[in-house]
Amino acid sequence: MEFSYLLINFLTIFFPIVLSFDKRVAFFKSWSFVFPGLLITGLLFLFWDYLFTIYGVWSFNPEYIIGFHILDLPIEEILFFITVPFACVFVYECLNYYVKPDLLKRFSSPISYFLIVFSILMVFLFYDRVYSLITFGLLAMVLIITEFVVKSTIMSRFYLAYLVSLIPFYIVNGLLTSIPIVMYNDAENVAFRVGTIPFEDHFYSLSMLLINILFFEYFRKRGAIVK
Repeated sequence: MEFSYLLINFLTIFFPIVLSFDKRVAFFKSWSFVFPGLLITGLLFLFWDYLFTIYGVWSFNPEYIIGFHILDLPIEEILFFITVPFACVFVYECLNYYVKPDLLKRFSSPISYFLIVFSILMVFLFYDRVYSLITFGLLAMVLIITEFVVKSTIMSRFYLAYLVSLIPFYIVNGLLTSIPIVMYNDAENVAFRVGTIPFEDHFYSLSMLLINILFFEYFRKRGAIVK
């Protein structure tokens, strides 16, 4: 069905938008802090997405997209970088409201250090595979900047949000890769999958969500200073 990818995007963002008006979390009041980060991060990832597409890292099944493209990217793929981060920032805010904020505080730095070392190792092992190289190189860079330059205090909250977001991640990415709507070239990744989901997707998603949440917190803090 040609509307499949569009429908997945719609369902991804539908409930976060509706539930944004819940009186307790009132996420709609923070939308103005979400969208600048979505735009900046979306442009970054869409640039790589475009390169990955034209170099055959992945492709899109024409049976499940409506056929409207911008720079060789289906409109659904462009929307993906809005709907998914928006939904995950929503999850992050809900957890901030309902869960003890420092639940993973003692583990956040060790997790970051492990991921940095792991990512650097993966870069050296799979430097000749484009998706692996970019994914793990980006993750190492983002985490190093976050932990040692920015010295962000949100990492415990972020990791909790990421763990919870893996539930919709497996649903959405599972559908995209099992139907399949998005088809991966295993010559450009480690050729290991969790179900039908490429291993790298977990870390690509982690980087994308972390950058979005860092921008969200930055713009929220700046907005509070202005007020």
